[in-house]
Amino acid sequence: MNKDWIEMTRTLGAGLREMRGGAPDVMKAFSGIAQAATKAGALDTKTKELIALAIGVAVRCDDCIAFHAKAASDRGATSEEILETLGMAIYMGAGPSVMYAAHALEAYQQFTEAKTEQRPAETG
Repeated sequence: MNKDWIEMTRTLGAGLREMRGGAPDVMKAFSGIAQAATKAGALDTKTKELIALAIGVAVRCDDCIAFHAKAASDRGATSEEILETLGMAIYMGAGPSVMYAAHALEAYQQFTEAKTEQRPAETG
């Protein structure tokens, strides 16, 4: 396994920029949908990212896992929340989702570890 999920988001970012330039109307519309869907309402943004991560696992989308694991980590999701989310994805997606749940957990862990490594050392 051991994919570099952080590098995957960087690499995909370049492709997405090219898509925005080549299909600006479509990508602008997609961005509008994403903003509307992830806006806090009855569900907070972290919960919505957990849902998106579970869907990424269930539909077996590595790219979705990378982006939504990062977003969940950035919004403060805990390991326990990630594992419960992955449990629901496994329940809904059966055996193949077990395999992708392992990918999602690895991705979340990489982003969380990278965030910890970027924090300056505390002085005192």
